[in-house]
Amino acid sequence: MGRAFEYRRAAKEKRWDKMSKVFPKLGKLITIAAKEGGQDPEMNPRLRNAIQNAKAENMPKENIEAAIKRAAGKDADTMVEVVYEGKGPHGVLVVVECATDNTTRTVANVKSYFNKSGGSFVPSGSLDFMFTRKAVFEFKLKPGINIEELEFELIDAGLEEIDVHEETAFAYADYTNFGSLHEALEEKGIELVKSNLQRFPNSPLQFTDEQVADIEKFLDKVEEDDDVQAVYTNMG
Repeated sequence: MGRAFEYRRAAKEKRWDKMSKVFPKLGKLITIAAKEGGQDPEMNPRLRNAIQNAKAENMPKENIEAAIKRAAGKDADTMVEVVYEGKGPHGVLVVVECATDNTTRTVANVKSYFNKSGGSFVPSGSLDFMFTRKAVFEFKLKPGINIEELEFELIDAGLEEIDVHEETAFAYADYTNFGSLHEALEEKGIELVKSNLQRFPNSPLQFTDEQVADIEKFLDKVEEDDDVQAVYTNMG
């Protein structure tokens, strides 16, 4: 998973850096978390996690507080998370995760990106077997941390493996063990940088440089949409 994940992560972060509306996107997840589980981060693990991820992207405190307060407003009543699936340029498989207050607008926009690229939507759930959902936790390696010992101690919490990239480590678990592993890491004093659920292709495909350029152009367009939170492909 190491090198392949590093490539996908780098590619995704490159596109993410281009987005001019990253804070509103993060704010939507904070609002949804606060709406569903309450506005107190100490009592709402999902909100606490959303705030943590926002801080990792240097989202200002006032933006975070505003997003939490929006959970009590009328606009939050229609805020939902939706997932769309389809085939993009050159047959690449794509899963698009969105957070929106208007699903009619969102589905129309996302579908238009697929259509204009020569792709199309597929029925919801069609690509479930093509991807595996993983809980991913990013943390900095501090002096004294023994990765082998840490891996052994976290097995009961659902840990599958830890990947190390220079001074940063990534811990992986099945998505169903997100809560248990998150809690175990915190109990061990591991200061997390980010933690979320990601989708990994079960059978990554290779594309030519020309095809990759077309696919990246398509992905850039999709991820620029205000309602799109994350995009996953089976590109190796």
